[in-house]
Amino acid sequence: MNLMNKPELIHLAVGNTYKVIQIKGLSGMTMPPHYSTGEAVILVEEGQAILKMPEVDHILTKGTPFIIPAGKEHNLIIQKDFKATAIMAVDSEITFI
Repeated sequence: MNLMNKPELIHLAVGNTYKVIQIKGLSGMTMPPHYSTGEAVILVEEGQAILKMPEVDHILTKGTPFIIPAGKEHNLIIQKDFKATAIMAVDSEITFI
């Protein structure tokens, strides 16, 4: 996969309990299959994306909050220029498959 076609992950803040990561990408970008070792809360600020999970796909749009369960494989396909914030435990790790 072309690394230039992946959304950018930017660490915004790290506290004692939580960390905040910004996800930014352009239409057509794809984040490959991955999972987080802890639950993650996603808050969409701009754009639209499909969050593909094994059982069902979810459309993420501006104002949409979504909770991704720990250990749940998923990937992201950006449909419209996208910006979201992910909040997760400081010890959670994103693991690409």
